Amino acid sequence: MDFQAYEQEFQKILHNPEPAPPYNNPDYLNYTKLNWSRQSRWLKTGKLSEDIIAAAKSITQPQHWIIITEPWCGDAAHLVPFFQMIAALNPLITTEYQLRDSPPFLIHQYLTNGTSKSIPKLIMRDAAGKDIAVWGPRPAGCQTLYDRLKHEQADFEQMKISLQQWYNEDKGVSVQLELLPLLHNY
Repeated sequence: MDFQAYEQEFQKILHNPEPAPPYNNPDYLNYTKLNWSRQSRWLKTGKLSEDIIAAAKSITQPQHWIIITEPWCGDAAHLVPFFQMIAALNPLITTEYQLRDSPPFLIHQYLTNGTSKSIPKLIMRDAAGKDIAVWGPRPAGCQTLYDRLKHEQADFEQMKISLQQWYNEDKGVSVQLELLPLLHNY
């Protein structure tokens, strides 16, 4: 699906009086509502650096970016808007959104540390369909925070709040810095 279809998927979930699992769980539905708001906010207020703009515009060969995500994913709400804004800078970059928990289950080929279906994942492919880069599920600084909280056995609420604060303070800077060398390589 393209980005517009992904946004429509969000809306379908949010406006369905009897959403399908896992959205029939109030917690998942609430995450999705929050994530819609977060994603919409970043799409309106997110700023791209001059470096990432120049790098995206300098791509001269077609690329296909596959983003594996889910509307319930908090990390995705903060990162997917930046993927989309960067891709939109160059008509040679096309995007495709795949849901982690629906066929074709591409996530199984891109497990984090060989075991985890962590999302979002950004897979950059060349015109021949060959992977040229894979990024995700979160910027290194955020991952360090996540790992520390997990090691400390922080409860879910504390993890959620801490990660949200990290993303709000970072403002998309880290993901852009990490994607920059990937764009320069191709």
